[in-house]
Amino acid sequence: MSGERTVVHFLRHGEVHNPEGVLYGRLPGYRLSDRGERQAKVVAEFLADRDITHVVASPLQRAQQTAEPVGAAFQLDVATDDRLIEAGNLFEGLKVSVGDGALRSPSHWPKLWNPFRPSWGEPYLEIAHRMLGAAHRARARAAGHEAVCVSHQLPIWTLRRFLEGRPMWHDPRRRQCALASLTSLVFDDEELVRIAYVEPAGGTDPKVTGA
Repeated sequence: MSGERTVVHFLRHGEVHNPEGVLYGRLPGYRLSDRGERQAKVVAEFLADRDITHVVASPLQRAQQTAEPVGAAFQLDVATDDRLIEAGNLFEGLKVSVGDGALRSPSHWPKLWNPFRPSWGEPYLEIAHRMLGAAHRARARAAGHEAVCVSHQLPIWTLRRFLEGRPMWHDPRRRQCALASLTSLVFDDEELVRIAYVEPAGGTDPKVTGA
């Protein structure tokens, strides 16, 4: 690389307290579990020797909580970017695991007609574009250094597939975006040259509701 090297880390939030097992999406009031708080601290420790100069998070509580230890470790205020928010979903507040009522009810079937868009929520392309905008804003804020953007599983995974030139439609069971994982974009000036992935807090099952 011959230009200015900047790294933008996309950090997925930690585990969420969700005893009802619902798809909480953008609903307010979903905070980190005790385990999620520990995961956030593990990531902050993992990043301790990095050159972090900018920390920004989704406006949702779980993302803000995950960002706090990172900001504290580098004595940085946590900024907020609405573009990092969870994907919109028409099944918010319902149980959607295999066998649960929401997906078995005929009244919900019209929402499932097009999995490639998808018809039940925010279009993948819109997610990718807003996340890319957030990435470039963070890159500009941390030019020559590193930034941390705290977001959510589907937006981070959609951005990665978009940047890698893969179809954004995918099997949710195969997402490589564990709780408190880091998907890192390495830029040479404004050009993306590499994508890296690491799980500082260990792997987790992408199918688990509340994760």
